[in-house]
Amino acid sequence: MVNIKIDDREIDVPPGSNLVDAAALVGVEIPTLCHLKGYEPSNSCQVCTVKDRRSGRLISACGTKVVEGMEIENESEEIRDLRRTALELLLSEHVGDCRAPCDFACPAHMDIPLMLDQISHENLRDAIVTIKADIALPAVLGRVCPKPCEKGCRRKTADGPVAICDLKRYVADVDLASDDPYLPPCMPDTGKRVAIVGAGPSGLAGVFYLRRSGHACTLIERNDALGGRLRSEEDEQSLPRNILDAEINQIIRLGVDVRLQAAITTKEQLDALCDEFDAVLLAIGQTTPARVEQLGIKASRKGIDVDSETYATNRRGVFAVGNALRGKGMVVRSTADGKEAATIINQFLAGCKKLGLGHDFASRIGRLESGEIDQFLANSVPAPRSVPATGSDYVSCDATEQSQRCLGCGCVAHNKCKLERWSEFYGANPNRFPRVRRPYEVVGRASSVLFEPGKCIKCELCIKIAERAQEPLGLSFVGRGFDVLLSVPFGGQLDEALTKVAEECVDACPTAALSFAPSRRPPELTQIEMPGRIKAK
Repeated sequence: MVNIKIDDREIDVPPGSNLVDAAALVGVEIPTLCHLKGYEPSNSCQVCTVKDRRSGRLISACGTKVVEGMEIENESEEIRDLRRTALELLLSEHVGDCRAPCDFACPAHMDIPLMLDQISHENLRDAIVTIKADIALPAVLGRVCPKPCEKGCRRKTADGPVAICDLKRYVADVDLASDDPYLPPCMPDTGKRVAIVGAGPSGLAGVFYLRRSGHACTLIERNDALGGRLRSEEDEQSLPRNILDAEINQIIRLGVDVRLQAAITTKEQLDALCDEFDAVLLAIGQTTPARVEQLGIKASRKGIDVDSETYATNRRGVFAVGNALRGKGMVVRSTADGKEAATIINQFLAGCKKLGLGHDFASRIGRLESGEIDQFLANSVPAPRSVPATGSDYVSCDATEQSQRCLGCGCVAHNKCKLERWSEFYGANPNRFPRVRRPYEVVGRASSVLFEPGKCIKCELCIKIAERAQEPLGLSFVGRGFDVLLSVPFGGQLDEALTKVAEECVDACPTAALSFAPSRRPPELTQIEMPGRIKAK
């Protein structure tokens, strides 16, 4: 055995091991993109950089064999900075969207492509699970939302956006009309109690996600019915009361206590709530600085003053969301506030020292250049000859046809991509260096394997895998310098190049530059994350 140290931790490893394998023996993962166990290292990505303390040299962990007495620095700030820079250089020429533009445009950041995929396969039960992971009132929002998600849809400038909002409404309406409407699971009881003051869209969303997280929740409303501005500002035609009541009832069924005709307007009343509950969420709607001051908390020009990162007021344990902050806003923005505040309050109740929303890393293509939209539209389902006027008029075949128009702009490897994972871990900024990207392109549409040159980091893994398997054609690099590109020899198709190891190459690809055509991809699994997709750091 060979004795070495990694970050002052002494370990014995088999001779001939590289530093990546040596670290793994003691549960330490050194990041890699171009390394695959069993293959010779290419040392190209530099993400596995470590420091030899004795020589002071920077070395690649995947390409360095252990030596007796070696001392390696793996987790210092210097190494983190170097890895972050290596990732940012790769991202500067990366042509791919981690998440679809419609996802970014939606204030609630619902996983729209997953919902559309599930509808296209007629998996409506899975679709409502996906929707309610991020949106507590989908049947309501499907009627009153101004559809910012559709403004972000790439098809908008071609043949019209996918009818995302109507499809969401369709799924929610079908669910509510079923004999067993979807009731999300709640986490085990935490022993914590939360008061939510105000039963408008932000308060209802807040209580929905707080209750799902296992907290005992009490919803306090000054009026004699729940709904807030959804009940007072929307007429029966645009938002039928039976739909509003049905969705609110689904939230209450989670086990929420309700106090009606119980206004909270003074500091003494807020004091009493703070004594009774572990946290208080104020979702009182549009208000004035004078009314806020009566509660004994700091006011802003538009209402309640909060920390922009945490929704926290100046009083410990009291948070505020919705139009109480901004005066006037979209209903979907208010519901997103409620979900985000629930994440923050979860952290507060768990005793976290630092509160905040951990925003997922995302690489974005940005504005498309001339002709690039044609690459997305290639082989896509055309717009139907006619579409229903409203979501409630959809039938199964209409919804399936409409959802199949989704271009799948997000990455098929989102949440599984190594480049995305390590970029998020090290806080890489995709815009740190000037973007020098090649045009968006998909190669191999006639085959079952697709190649996106703009995502390729020239790691050589697919070339090595095909060579070891003695593929008749295999893959190779063509060109020189920055113009080098992965290619099939003699102008062949990817199906001809990868007759034996297509699946192995797709699995090994660290950036999803290689992927299977939609016809070969299995339907996505149901999303069951709780209480939404926002991550805390």
